[in-house]
Amino acid sequence: MEADAPMRQVLTCLFALPCFAAENEIKIDKTHQILQCILPFTIMKALQMGLWSIWLSGFLLIGLSLYATQRLPQTMKPNFNGRSYGDLGSPKITIFSAPSPFAGSVGTRQSLAIRSWLVLSPEITVVLFSQDPSVSSFAAFFGSRVLVDPYVDSTFLGTPFFHSMVTRSQAFTSDIFIFVDSESILLPDLVQTLNFAHKLDHDWLLFASSRNVSYFQLHLREYGEFWLREEGTRMRNQKELLDWSRQWNFSEGRMLIAWNSVELPLHHGVLPPFLYGRGFHNHWLISEALFSGIRFVFDASWAISILSLDDSGHQPNWSVERSSLVDIENRSWEHAGNSHLAALYGLSSFRETNYGGVMKLLKCDGQYLWFNSTSNSVHPYMYQRMNLKKGGIFHSKRLKKTMACVDGINSVKKVLDFSFKDQLMPSRVLDFPFSLESLLTIIADKNKTIVLTVAGYSYKDMLMSWSCRLRSLSVTNFLVFALDYETYQFAILQGLPVFSDPESAPRNISFNDCHFGTKCFQRVTKVKSRMVVTILKLGYNVLLSDVDVYWFRNPLPLLFSFGPTVLAAQSDEYNETGPINLPRRLNSGFYFVRSDGPSVAALEKVVKHAATSGLSEQPSFYDVLCGEDGSNRLGDNKCVEPETNLTIHFLDRKLFPNGAYLGLWGKENVTAACQKNGCLILHNNWISGRTKKLERQVSSGLWEYDTSTRMCLQSLHRTKLTGYFDI
Repeated sequence: MEADAPMRQVLTCLFALPCFAAENEIKIDKTHQILQCILPFTIMKALQMGLWSIWLSGFLLIGLSLYATQRLPQTMKPNFNGRSYGDLGSPKITIFSAPSPFAGSVGTRQSLAIRSWLVLSPEITVVLFSQDPSVSSFAAFFGSRVLVDPYVDSTFLGTPFFHSMVTRSQAFTSDIFIFVDSESILLPDLVQTLNFAHKLDHDWLLFASSRNVSYFQLHLREYGEFWLREEGTRMRNQKELLDWSRQWNFSEGRMLIAWNSVELPLHHGVLPPFLYGRGFHNHWLISEALFSGIRFVFDASWAISILSLDDSGHQPNWSVERSSLVDIENRSWEHAGNSHLAALYGLSSFRETNYGGVMKLLKCDGQYLWFNSTSNSVHPYMYQRMNLKKGGIFHSKRLKKTMACVDGINSVKKVLDFSFKDQLMPSRVLDFPFSLESLLTIIADKNKTIVLTVAGYSYKDMLMSWSCRLRSLSVTNFLVFALDYETYQFAILQGLPVFSDPESAPRNISFNDCHFGTKCFQRVTKVKSRMVVTILKLGYNVLLSDVDVYWFRNPLPLLFSFGPTVLAAQSDEYNETGPINLPRRLNSGFYFVRSDGPSVAALEKVVKHAATSGLSEQPSFYDVLCGEDGSNRLGDNKCVEPETNLTIHFLDRKLFPNGAYLGLWGKENVTAACQKNGCLILHNNWISGRTKKLERQVSSGLWEYDTSTRMCLQSLHRTKLTGYFDI
């Protein structure tokens, strides 16, 4: 036993060394230390133990490395993928944003911000979601580096939908995708950080908060090579730029979000129809990505510099023409709608997210580090850890700089330590601040004409297909009358101009049994004519179109050409020859009427007649305007109401075919058959039942809405962009 004492002492020393080194993160020359342990003994004993000590040290170091790797948090697994930066090359970066029109001070700030993006790298392309001509004019100056995508879904006020923007972005080929506010100035450390993130062997999603700038008079040189001070002198470095920032701004609207590739989804499930720039969508996306665990999610606020003017009242306005009216109305309903969606959809609706525990990327003394505030530890880019506990024994220069960086994070990170779930405010009541009169003022065209449709919840998907089609034809002057609160709320969340009238709306509308001939159908149709009269009296012309009418082209120019005191209506006659104004062949699901005295008086007679009828309003239209037996008929396609002298013109069925004419719905290619016929519209009537009607329209290809994503199909499929060049 006495002879084994030296051996035990050597082993004790060897065991202690790697543990001591691992705990204190000190680089130690292990060969030198091993020799120090062995020197007190004889050279012979050392030679005998040499091979054993080398083997044992290697074993212990391997075990220690494995232990340290396992101790890393499960949400933190960043590593380089083994390829050199030269092999990877500079990543192609695409920045997406939805600017307001380029006018006034807003346009100036947006111009400066977007130019700051372009000068960062020749590998950066900018895509602007907008239909405004001023945006296209701005983009044209930069050629193919700034593109305009006009096909994003938006509300009737022009506010784009975030889920449509994200989906549209996937049509681009890029290594890195960025979403950022159109007034946010980006600095060179963005590209540096993205180059670092690009080499991580993981699919990731990062976010970064901006810094407020209370006074910003810097500007880019004409060709954007560098920044100039107010007096015209050149600003030398980014640090001086950052000195302009006064405080952190954790406003969601100013947040930057970026991710690499689109091979993996950002999260499980479907992105709800959030309004872009109206709150909650960024936080919802981050929370869902964290809970899904598909990607590595981290906060890069301390590695990416974003400068934003300190504008507490900042709220994008995507429609200059409507701004005077919209500004009067309180737009808090848009935020309430986003909050409502965030509270109802996704994992974050019942799980709590605290951003304080999200891994943070910071750049300290030229080196990128990962900071875990939960364990108060710093991780260099490889699998190493440095505990930052008071009373530590480190006093190196690098440690002091690292501690200073971490202290900087701790000084502001509490602002981010909030629960996303606590911010959600699910509301049972979603309401527009618009009256019918204000909606008419906003949406009517230059001729004071609106397209009116009426829908209940059972037809909500057909309503969306109808509205998507009108938008694809650039018909934006349509208005929705919701027959029930469910339809009203749905339409608000879908960005449709909708109103309701609970006093006049029918009760007990059946979901599946409200088709032609039913009592439910009779109650619904009688509401339509009453609402048309109300709008006519407010001074607006009305084209009433049921949601089952598919538009091939905009019929309004032709309908408007009929002149005053004429009601132009679709004929329901199915015989291919003969008169089309036969008894009760006036279709009240598609007609155009002007706001003039004879028209109002005649329709008031229709409303009065329908109120006492046990049938729908459609027979009342014919019996009042054309006479019960067609006594007021004039020729084969007209009637004249004798008391008001209103002319009723039955529309050419080649241009306005009903669902039974020529068997168009039964053709193998309905679109081609209708185009050959010159159709402007095609009515999906003369079929019994909502389900059959839906099946016929979807199978024919005359369907414009994706129910799973709540997006118009044109925004999913159309990829042609406008810019200086078309691609």
